[in-house]
This record gives sequence, structure tokens and C-alpha cells, in this order.
Amino acid sequence: MQIHARTSGGARYLTKIEARGDPGYAATSVMPGESALCLALERDRLPGLAGVLTPATAMGTTLAGRLTLAGQTLTTQRIIR
Repeated sequence: MQIHARTSGGARYLTKIEARGDPGYAATSVMPGESALCLALERDRLPGLAGVLTPATAMGTTLAGRLTLAGQTLTTQRIIR
């Protein structure tokens, strides 16, 4: 999967998510599963409590590390034009 984003300042970024298996079943089911394990088993490594957060804000690099160990690769690069 590729995600293109632009910041409010105009900077552009490309994020790629790569995983083994069928994206609709095997790969997608890993994300909520690892998120749940991250919340249950690694709470001491997560940021403090604060309202409604995205998974990236709530679990950040801790979740990214778990996804990598589960066979998913996340890369982000700034697009210079």
C-alpha cells in the first residue's frame, strides 16, 4: 500500500506498507492484533493517556517495531520536487 500526504506547510511524503500474505486477510488482520498486544503487553513503553488518538500517535514506534517483527515493513520518505 502507498500513502501520499502533504503537510499544512506543503511538504510531501510517501509512506509504503509492505506485508506478506493476502492484504485483505492475513496482512490486514496483523495490524489490529499487534495493536491489541501492544496495548496489553507494552503499556509501559507507550506515551501517557490523552483523549482519542490514532494508532500511530498512541503507540508510535512501539507498534511499528511489533509490525516489523510480524513481517510488515513501513517506510516513509519526503518527496522533493
